[in-house]
Amino acid sequence: MADSKERLFADFTAPTRQEWRDKIEVDLKGADYEKKMVWRTNEGFSMQPFYRKEDVDQLATVNALPGEFPYVRGNKKDNNQWFVRQNIEEVDAKAANAKALDILNKGVNSLGFHVPADQCNKEYLAALLDGICADCVELNFRTCQRHCVELAEALVAYFTEKGYDLSKLQGSINFDPVSKMLKKGKDTTPALAFAPALIAALAKLPQFRCVNVNADLLNNSGAYVYQELGYALAWAGEYLDELVEAGVPAEEAARRIKFNFGISGVYFMEIAKFRAARMLWAEIVKQYTDDKEAAKMNVCATTSTYNLTLFDSYVNMLRTQTETMSAAIANVDSIVVTPFDVPYEQPTEFAERIARNQQLLLKEECHFDKLVDVSGGSYFVEELTVAIAQQAWKLFLAVEEEGGFLAAVKAGSIQKAINDTDAARHANVGKRKEFLLGTNQFPNFTEKSEGKEPVAPCCGHCCSAAAEEPAFAALKTSRLASDFEALRLTTEKAAKQPVAFMLTIGNLAMRQARAQFSCNFLAAAGYKVMDNLGFPTVEEGVEAAVKAGADIVVLCSSDDEYAEYGVPAFNALKAADPKAIFIIAGAPACAEDLKAAGIENFIHVRVDQLKTLKELNQKLGI
Repeated sequence: MADSKERLFADFTAPTRQEWRDKIEVDLKGADYEKKMVWRTNEGFSMQPFYRKEDVDQLATVNALPGEFPYVRGNKKDNNQWFVRQNIEEVDAKAANAKALDILNKGVNSLGFHVPADQCNKEYLAALLDGICADCVELNFRTCQRHCVELAEALVAYFTEKGYDLSKLQGSINFDPVSKMLKKGKDTTPALAFAPALIAALAKLPQFRCVNVNADLLNNSGAYVYQELGYALAWAGEYLDELVEAGVPAEEAARRIKFNFGISGVYFMEIAKFRAARMLWAEIVKQYTDDKEAAKMNVCATTSTYNLTLFDSYVNMLRTQTETMSAAIANVDSIVVTPFDVPYEQPTEFAERIARNQQLLLKEECHFDKLVDVSGGSYFVEELTVAIAQQAWKLFLAVEEEGGFLAAVKAGSIQKAINDTDAARHANVGKRKEFLLGTNQFPNFTEKSEGKEPVAPCCGHCCSAAAEEPAFAALKTSRLASDFEALRLTTEKAAKQPVAFMLTIGNLAMRQARAQFSCNFLAAAGYKVMDNLGFPTVEEGVEAAVKAGADIVVLCSSDDEYAEYGVPAFNALKAADPKAIFIIAGAPACAEDLKAAGIENFIHVRVDQLKTLKELNQKLGI
C-alpha cells in the first residue's frame, strides 16, 4: 500500500511556498497580499492564509497525545463527553427542585443552583435535591462567599446521610472572592482566608472543585481572548500560591481549582484558546507538584453575553451555536448555553429549551462527543494554539511582575486594561470595524422592539445590602450592541418614524450598491428606508422623495457623477423641503466642491456610523 502511494504522488510535483504565494497574488489581481490575506488579530499577532507541514513540525503541541500531559489535546483519551449544564436562578428550594427534575428529563446532566446565604443547611438541600440522583449528574452551587464552608459541610452531611459513595460525586462550589473585587471594586481579601477550611470541609468529596476562576466575567466585559486566558492563569496562580502558603498540599490545591471561561464568537480562536489554556495550566502546576493528574484543567465554558443583541435576537442562536461548537471541539468539561433572549427578559421556557437542544444536537446528531480533539493536527489550529499561548503567557508574566493578580486588581491595572479593550471594541462597532449582524450590519428594516428593553447586567447576589464605597475600579459590563440599541429605541419613541429615501440615479451598478449600503447604514437607527429603481433626473427623484414624506434624501450614484448630480439635487431638495436632510452616499473626489455648495452630510465605509446616526437624530429633533 505504501509503495502504491509513493508511485501515485511521484507523478505530482509538490508546489513550494512561493508558488502558492504567487498563485494567490495572481488571483488577487493586484490587491495587496498583506492587507487582503493576512489576519491581524486583536491578540497582537498575525496569522497567514495558509500553513505547511514544515511550519508545525517544530511545535510541541503536535507531538502531544490526548489524555496525556500537558493535556493540550484534552483530558480524556477515548471520548469527548461533556456535561450539558443549565443554571437555575430560582432560590426557593421546592421551585428550583421542580425545575431541576423537569430539565433532567430533557437532556441536562449538570445543574447550577444558587443557595441563599441563610439556607446553607441540610434541610434546604434535602428539599432542593429531592428526587435528584446525585451520582448521575454534576451538581454546582454558589452562595455568599462567607457561607461557602457552611454549604460544603451541609452537602457532605446530606450526601453521607443519603448513603452516596462520596468519591464518585462530581460538582463544585463557586468560591471566588476576587470576582466580586473585579465586579464591584469591593475589597474582599479577608474572605480568601476561608479557602483552606472550604477544601478541608470537602475532603470526603474528592471530585468537588471549590476554588473558582470566573474568567467568563472578563469575557463578558469585552476582553480579548489572550486577555481572558492570561488573566485567568494569573488569577488561578494567585489562588494556588495562597493555598500552598496556607498549608494545603499543592496537588490538592490544584485539584480543587475550577475554571469558568466565556466563549466569544471568534470560532477558531476559541478552539485554540481552550487548548492553550490546558497546556499552560499544566505547566504552571508542574512547578508545584509532580502529580500530573493534578495538572488537568477543569473547564466550564459559557457562551458570551457580550455579543448578544436585543434586536434581531434570533441571530443570538447562531452566535451561541458556533460558540458552543468551538468549546465542544476544544474538549471542555461542561458547557452552558446562554438563552437567546437574555438581553431583554428573564429567559422563557422556549429559549431555555432551545439552549439545551443546541448542545444535544451537537452530541446526538453531530457526534461531537465521540471524537477527541478533532482539530489536532490542523496546521492552522496548531499555529493558533501556540500563538495564543505565547501572548497569554506574556500577559501572565507581566501580572506576576506587578506583584500577582491580587495586587494588580487592587491597583486597578487589570480593570483598566479590560475597560480600555471594551471601549475600543464599542468604538470599533460604532465605526463598523467590528460587525454585529442585525445591529450595525444588515439590520432588520421593519423590526420593532415591541416593548423590549435592555436588562441591566446581573452583578450577582450580595451578602449585604449595605452600600459600600468602592475601594478601587470595577469592570464595565455593557453589551457591544447597547449603544445602537439605545439609539434605535430612542428613534422608536419619537413622534414620527424618520423616512430615508434613496434617490438613485446614473450608473446602475454603483447606485444599487450605494443604495444597499445606505439602507443598511440608516436602518440601524430605526429609520424607515425606501429604496428605488432609479430616476431619469434629480428633479423627478426629489419630487418623489417629497411626495413620500422623506425626512432624509440620500443621493446614490457613482463618484464621477456626483459632480453632475450633487449640487442640482441638493438645491432642488432645499427648494422643495428645506427641513429635509440631504446626504451623499460615498466620498467622491469632488467632495470639497460639494461642501462649498452647502452639502454637509456624507456616508461611506470610513465614517463613524454611530456618531453619524446620533447627529442625524439630533438634526431630526429626536
